[in-house]
Amino acid sequence: MPEGDTVHQAAKRLHTALAGSALTRSDLRVPKYATADLTGREVLDVTPRGKHLLTRIEGGLTLHSHLRMDGSWRVFRAGERWSGGAAHQIRAILGNEHHTAVGYRLPVLELLRTADEDKAVGHLGPDLLGPDWDPDKALANLLADPARELGEALLDQRNLAGIGNIYKSELCFMASVTPWTPVGDLPADLTPRLVAAAHRVLDANRDRPMRTTTNRQDQRLYVYGRAPRPCLRCGTPIRTAQQGDGSRDRPTYWCPRCQSGPTP
Repeated sequence: MPEGDTVHQAAKRLHTALAGSALTRSDLRVPKYATADLTGREVLDVTPRGKHLLTRIEGGLTLHSHLRMDGSWRVFRAGERWSGGAAHQIRAILGNEHHTAVGYRLPVLELLRTADEDKAVGHLGPDLLGPDWDPDKALANLLADPARELGEALLDQRNLAGIGNIYKSELCFMASVTPWTPVGDLPADLTPRLVAAAHRVLDANRDRPMRTTTNRQDQRLYVYGRAPRPCLRCGTPIRTAQQGDGSRDRPTYWCPRCQSGPTP
């Protein structure tokens, strides 16, 4: 499940494979850009912004993509067989003499002017893994809506960019509060510590092939995906429920003993 650390790693792989070389293959398989031809242009860099990827290309162009729940970019050496999904799931192909990057199941793919990148990512809050990280601004964003459930506030990329459903559940466990707790009900000193923990845990995982919040080899996560197994701290069975409304519903995990606050 792509989160800020996953996107950071994807950007690093794409940058290593593509940056500094001219494209010898370009194929954007979405109707709006089906005729766009980027061959001959040099890839300048690939930059992550929260959960977004910005591939900047010579001539003032940026290919903006977002992985959402199951999108992925795969990098292959020249002549290597592609894998990552069926051919009809491919949305983008960018290749040079040595490598080919293939985007599978990309729900967001658009070609825009680099000068207009803010139209795609300007709404985002401070990036937990970016040079713009600002804990004070992230804290102010979270506190701006005190009635909002903490889990939903953490997922809102306008508050701070990079947290997904896994980190939402893990951070709430680490803070010992349920994801349904209104932000305004948190102790005054807890919210800044939660913001600091979010930055610490994502930064610790930015280059790890296997995400962990526990630093244990046998159990990498405290609560996410662990229902109804026992809590690593107290042994109480982990519970799960949906948080959010409509199509944005996602499973949320918590320990009913270690975490205080409202539950469904």
